[in-house]
Amino acid sequence: MIERRPRPLDISRHTGAIAVIVVVIVAIVGLAWLLVSLTNVLLLIFAALVLAVIFSAMADWLCRRTGMKRGIALALCVLAVLALFVAVFWLFGAQLADQFATIRASIPPALNQLEQALDRVGLGEPARRLLAETSGDLGRFLPQAGNYVVTAGNVVTNVVLLFVGAIFIASDPAVYRRGFLLLMPRRAEDTAAAALDDAGRGLRGWILGQALSSGFVALFTWGGLTLIGVPAAGGLGVVAGLLDFIPMIGPIIAAVPAVLLAFTASPTAAAWTVGLFLLIQQLQGNILLPMIQEQAVNVPPAVLLFAILAAGTLFGIVGVILAAPLTVVAYVMVQRIYVRTLLGKPVKIVNRD
Repeated sequence: MIERRPRPLDISRHTGAIAVIVVVIVAIVGLAWLLVSLTNVLLLIFAALVLAVIFSAMADWLCRRTGMKRGIALALCVLAVLALFVAVFWLFGAQLADQFATIRASIPPALNQLEQALDRVGLGEPARRLLAETSGDLGRFLPQAGNYVVTAGNVVTNVVLLFVGAIFIASDPAVYRRGFLLLMPRRAEDTAAAALDDAGRGLRGWILGQALSSGFVALFTWGGLTLIGVPAAGGLGVVAGLLDFIPMIGPIIAAVPAVLLAFTASPTAAAWTVGLFLLIQQLQGNILLPMIQEQAVNVPPAVLLFAILAAGTLFGIVGVILAAPLTVVAYVMVQRIYVRTLLGKPVKIVNRD
């Protein structure tokens, strides 16, 4: 019986395949590293796309109403948005500066009254310990103030880039759409085009619903603060409406200056102001949120909540600001590309399909 020896492995025959695998792995790792390194740039690009959708929607509406050329309509819309931001923050800032001395004089007596009330219910000592810890944190914060000034400068630069990029995209969106589709394989081009259309409709619907919500918040805040007797009620209402675009933390940020200005009237007015903002949030969550979902994509509230938490964990405050439009786009893409195209299941992607 002849014993057969195993043939030696011919390494040269597999060298090409091994090289291809190594190159693919290195390319994937390099692409992942590049995406992580450019996270802030990618978020800035996405924010510019969202702002471009807003500009385009406004310009298209103005063209339909007046028949003017799109370039002129777009320029008017951009100037209107810039004028709104400048006017709001200029007037509100001036009012807040005028009231700052009054705020500084009113807060200590109000805090004393609050401390006496907490002492009566047995919570005074825990509150004082918390205040002492907060003061220590503030002391550690002050030496780093220069770093925050630099950060503020970077924020201003990014905002300028955001506006300029959004204007370029909104001026001729078809160019960028064609460029994106050219990168797709031919068999995936129709699906990619449909996904872009779905994402655009979803974002437009979300913007319309959010604009309705922000308008309600601004008017309700304005009226409520006027009845309470808070100074600068109009400016505070507009600020609350603008910050309503930021989920979860936007209303909290808007409530802080309102409560501070309410202290200039009385501690009771400050308490009523807190109650007003809580009431507005309840009305918004139970009435306006379903309206927003009806206009755009019916994203389940739990999905949006955890998406905000995930975006905040991954990308910080910028992720929280962009969490809602990011969730809308991701939800639409999953439904179009995975559920409808790959799985072949009939699903309604945008509510106004």
